[in-house]
Amino acid sequence: MGMIDTLLGLLFGNGRNMVRDTAEVFRENAEAGAVRGARIQTDALAQFAAEFAGARKTRFDMVMDGINRLPRPAMALGTLGLFVAAMADPIWFAARMQGIALVPEPLWWLLGVVVSFYFGARHQAKAQTLQRDLAATLAGAPQVVANIEGLRRLGARTPGQADPGPDAAATLAATHPAENPALEEWRRLRAG
Repeated sequence: MGMIDTLLGLLFGNGRNMVRDTAEVFRENAEAGAVRGARIQTDALAQFAAEFAGARKTRFDMVMDGINRLPRPAMALGTLGLFVAAMADPIWFAARMQGIALVPEPLWWLLGVVVSFYFGARHQAKAQTLQRDLAATLAGAPQVVANIEGLRRLGARTPGQADPGPDAAATLAATHPAENPALEEWRRLRAG
């Protein structure tokens, strides 16, 4: 027995596990890796929270936010305005379109690049916000499914849910409700 104890003490004794320690040289301990990853993520979120905790919008920030919201409505309303102008004063509209015909092609390319980058960046920001919202919604889906299952278990068709047992009076009261004098009087007044 002493030899087995010595051998097991050599492998697993002294509060250390030689097999585990040797294996961790070749492969990361998954639990310790998960703890490190969670700590890194928590620290990063704490850093971001500290950066934006004291951030207050200045008047300049509010003005710039307002200016950033102008191009899309301005372009949409401007396009509708062109249709109205074409119908209201075709000669005036035709003169303006002749002026646009003189714009050189490189300038059109530049305009296309500027508009594409503006709307592309906006589209990317909105898509990322949508993905974040979808992820948050999907994270709550298991709870919703569990709630629905719980409600289904409480449904009226659940066997034995409202079983009155051998009590005949309870069965009769559940299947044939008692007389309602107010309802009977209302029916009588309505009929006659």
